[in-house]
Amino acid sequence: MEQLRAMITGIQGYVPEYRLTNKELEKLVETNDEWITSRTGIKERRILKGENQGSSVMGAAAVKGLLEKTGTDPMDVELIICATVTPDMPFPATANIIADKVGAKKSFSFDISAACSGFLYALQLGAQFIQAGTHKKVVVVGADKMSSIVDYQDRTTCILFGDGAGAVLLEATTSEYGIRDAILRSDGSGEPYLHMKAGGSRKPATHQTVEAREHFAYQEGSTVFKFAVTNMADVSAEVMERNGLTGDDVAWLVPHQANKRIIDATANRMGVGPEKVMMNIERYGNTTAATIPLCLWDYESQLKKGDNLILAAFGGGFTWGSIYVKWAYDPK
Repeated sequence: MEQLRAMITGIQGYVPEYRLTNKELEKLVETNDEWITSRTGIKERRILKGENQGSSVMGAAAVKGLLEKTGTDPMDVELIICATVTPDMPFPATANIIADKVGAKKSFSFDISAACSGFLYALQLGAQFIQAGTHKKVVVVGADKMSSIVDYQDRTTCILFGDGAGAVLLEATTSEYGIRDAILRSDGSGEPYLHMKAGGSRKPATHQTVEAREHFAYQEGSTVFKFAVTNMADVSAEVMERNGLTGDDVAWLVPHQANKRIIDATANRMGVGPEKVMMNIERYGNTTAATIPLCLWDYESQLKKGDNLILAAFGGGFTWGSIYVKWAYDPK
C-alpha cells in the first residue's frame, strides 16, 4: 500500500475591515510610528469591532471562503481543527461553532491551544488524520481576536497584536507533494515570560483580577525575543538539515509574524535571502495562530507546484516548531 501524505489543496484568509494604525495608537499610549516601525515592522493591524463578535466570526468567514474556492461541499468535511488562544468561550470549542456556521454537519471538531505556534500544531495533527487513512478532507483554522486580550494602556503589547483568521484544506496524496516533515517543541518553564495572569482555573475572574488588569496578555519582551530568535531559527535549520535542504532549495520561508527582527534572524540562520521570506506584519501585526495561514493566503498567487516551504513559529508556553511543505498546486 502506497504511503499517504497530507497536502494543502486550498488556502483562504479573513481580516476585519477596521485598521488600527500606528498614528491612532499614538493617541492611546505614549508611542509613535517611527518607534513602532523600527522595532517591530508593524504599520497597522486589523481589529474586529461590534458586539458578540468572537474568533468564530473570522474563522467561519475564512472556512466559508475556502470551501467555496475549492468547490468543497461542507458535508464532505470530516474534521475541523481550530488553533486559537481567544476562543469565543471556554466551551463549546470555537471549532464546533465554526463547523455549525459553515454547515459542516458531518464533521467532528475541536480546538487546540499553543499560542503563536498553534497553527503548526494543528496542521501537523490534521495531517496525521489524513496519513492514517481515516479522513479524506480536513480543515485547519488559525483564528485569534487578540484585541480581546490586549491592554490598550500597555504600550509594550498593544502595538503588536491584531485580529484575523486563515484556513487550509488538507487532502490525501501518494505523490511527493504535501507535508513532508515537522519538528514541534515546547517548554513550560517559559510560562512566567508570556502568559495571561487571570481567567483560568488557577486564578478565576474576580473584581480584584479585573481591577488589577490581569485578563490581558503579559510578556517580558526581551526574554521572549531571545528565546524566539534562538529556537525558531534552530528548529527551522534542523528540519532543513534532516531533509537535505539548503537555502537555495527553499522557495519560501513562511514565518510567524511576531517581529521583523525575529524573522530576519531566522532567515539568516537558514541562509534564505529576504526575497524568499513571506512578510505581511506591516499590515496585520501579530495575529497569533492566524499569521502563517494569512501569509500563505497573501502569497498564494506566487506559489508554484513543487515549491519547498519552511513554516516556522514561536509562541507563549513556550511553544515552537517548523514544518516542511512541498506545495501541491500552481496559482489558479
